[in-house]
Order: sequence, then C-alpha cells, then structure tokens
Amino acid sequence: MLQSEQAYQTSDSSKAARAHDESHYLNQYLPLVKRAVNQLRSHCGAVMALEDMEQIGLMALLDSLRRYPGEPDNGFIAFSSLRIRGAILDELRRQDWRPRQLRQQTHELNDTVRRLTRELGRVPTDQETADALSLSLEQYRERLYASQAESLQSLDDMLGAGHNFEHEGSDVAKFTQKKTLESALAQLNKREQIVLSLYYQHELNLKEIALTLGLTESRICQLHKQAVKQLKAVYQDWGLEH
Repeated sequence: MLQSEQAYQTSDSSKAARAHDESHYLNQYLPLVKRAVNQLRSHCGAVMALEDMEQIGLMALLDSLRRYPGEPDNGFIAFSSLRIRGAILDELRRQDWRPRQLRQQTHELNDTVRRLTRELGRVPTDQETADALSLSLEQYRERLYASQAESLQSLDDMLGAGHNFEHEGSDVAKFTQKKTLESALAQLNKREQIVLSLYYQHELNLKEIALTLGLTESRICQLHKQAVKQLKAVYQDWGLEH
C-alpha cells in the first residue's frame, strides 16, 4: 500500500514538473505565435479575430512542445514555427477565407513571373517583378507573402501525401512554406531551390522550367525528386514525418 502511495505521489510530481516546464517554454516561445499572427493578420484579420488566431497558434505551440524530441533547442524554432503557421492557415482554409481581389492579384503576380522568366531566361529578381507590376518593392513583397498564404495546399502537405511530381497538375500547392522551411531549403543546392520555387510558388510547368534552366524535362523531374527526398529526411529529423 505504501509503495502504491509513493508511486501515486511520484506520478503527481512528474505531471506537475511537466506542466511547469510547458508553462515556462510557452512563455519563452510565445513570440513565435505573435510573429505568425502579425504576418497573417493584415490579410486575414477581417475573417478571423486576432484572439482566435493567437489561440490557435498557442495550441499549436503547446502541441509542438509535446511532440518535439527532447528539450527545446535551436531546431525547435523551425519545428514549431512550421506547425504554428500551418495550424492558422489550416483554419483559414477551412473557412474559405480567400477574397476575390487576392486571388486576382495572385494570378497577376504568377503570370508576370512566368512572362519575365521566359523573356529573361532566368528567375526575375524581386525588383524586376515589382517594376513590371508597377509596385514598390515593399508592396510587391506584401503581395507575394499574401499569395503564399493564400495557397490551397502547402509543401508540407505535398511531402506528407507522397504525390508524384509528374501527376500533380493544377491542384498542386504553391510553394508556401518558404519562411518556415528556410532551414530545410538551405540544405538544397541552388538549382533545386529554383525548381521548387518556379513550380510551386510561381506555377511554371515542366517545359517552362526546363527552358529557363537549359535542361530537359526529365532532368527537372529528377531534380525535384532529389529535393523532396532531402526535405523528407529533414522532416524526419524534426519529428515531422507523416
């Protein structure tokens, strides 16, 4: 009986310690939630209350703390940022929040990037794209960020679902996780990063990418598969495997 009571007390102590640690880390990493909300609020604030966005982000942060292997370290920032932003966007997608004007602006931006890519034979710079749209650099980047947040499906979803590049078609997600996947993408070579960006973010097809980079369509497909394989390995390291 005494052993049972001791075990019960030990269990209670462990739970209390975990709760204390979670509270500590929630306060420490709360700025990650604030940052995600601030990035999305200007485009989504009319659809979802700020408090609701913060609550969803906070729950995602707590879930990240419970899923992350070991104590939070430098890798936890990328790990949790991905989940926080993803949780808010999932709820926005569920509410079908995308305004018509934003959809039109996204199409205009992507059409402009495709046209400039064909004309220049390379990916246009931010300044070149902004000039073509008659926007300031700041206005262009705001529109670019909004178009990324507006996407139907994230690269994270694509990696988890195991889609085949050749058969993804018009339903494929845009490349929306540029910010939160920065650490993972940095491990790819420059050409692989360009292939992902052109296909997912700017919606160029295989032929257009091949012509831009001076490669064959089969080589573009190979580069994509290599990149996705590496990203999946990073996901597994982060504990994000599906």
